[in-house]
Formats: sequence, C-alpha cells, structure tokens
Amino acid sequence: VQLQAFGGGLVQVGGSLRLSCAASGRTFRPRATAWFRQAPGKEREFVATIWWGGRNPSYADTVKGRFAISGDNARNTVYLQMTTLKPEDTAVYYCAASETIILSSTRREAAYNYWGQGTLVTVSS
Repeated sequence: VQLQAFGGGLVQVGGSLRLSCAASGRTFRPRATAWFRQAPGKEREFVATIWWGGRNPSYADTVKGRFAISGDNARNTVYLQMTTLKPEDTAVYYCAASETIILSSTRREAAYNYWGQGTLVTVSS
C-alpha cells in the first residue's frame, strides 16, 4: 500500500488549503487515517485523525475549529481542509494509516504503519 499526500503550497495568513491523502496498491480499508506535521526544527506532531466511515474525528487543540478531516471511502482518499491558516501552521504535513490501530492510540505516530511522503505547507505573513 502506498499513501500519497498532496495539496500543499504557499498561502497567506488567513488563507485556506485542502490536503489530500490517496491510498493505492491494493484494496485498502484502514481503521484510521491521520495527519501529522513537522515544522522546521521541531518534532513531528499529531494534527487530526479519522476512522473508516467518518467516525471518531479528532483534532489537536492547536487546529481545532480551523481544520476539518474527512474521508471519501470510494476514492480511498482522506482530506484535511485547513482554514484561517497561521504562520505556525507552516510544516511538512504527512498522512498515515493503520489497519490495526486501537482508539486509544490514534494520536501516536508509532501506531501507524503506512506513511505518505509529506507535502509542504508554507503560511506567509
């Protein structure tokens, strides 16, 4: 299974972007798909996650109310709609998925065994 993240780019403060994470390779039904991000000089951090069928969406406090995660099961794609972007949202965004994850672990990097290559989001002030 390959995950491909795309949709990043340069946006001004207050702007919006939609990231996509598309799965390919075989019939894939992950239990959960998540977005993480890594800002320059910082560790990778959890952003948002969603379970198959759109259940259990969850967000980091830093993006709650501004970002929305959703999925299109027919297209094997998960989206991250980002609005009211801030300079501190600048990072490489990675999508990750797992077929075996448990609910209590959905914010942990180590719980995901499929990762996309990352897409850069730059928010300019």
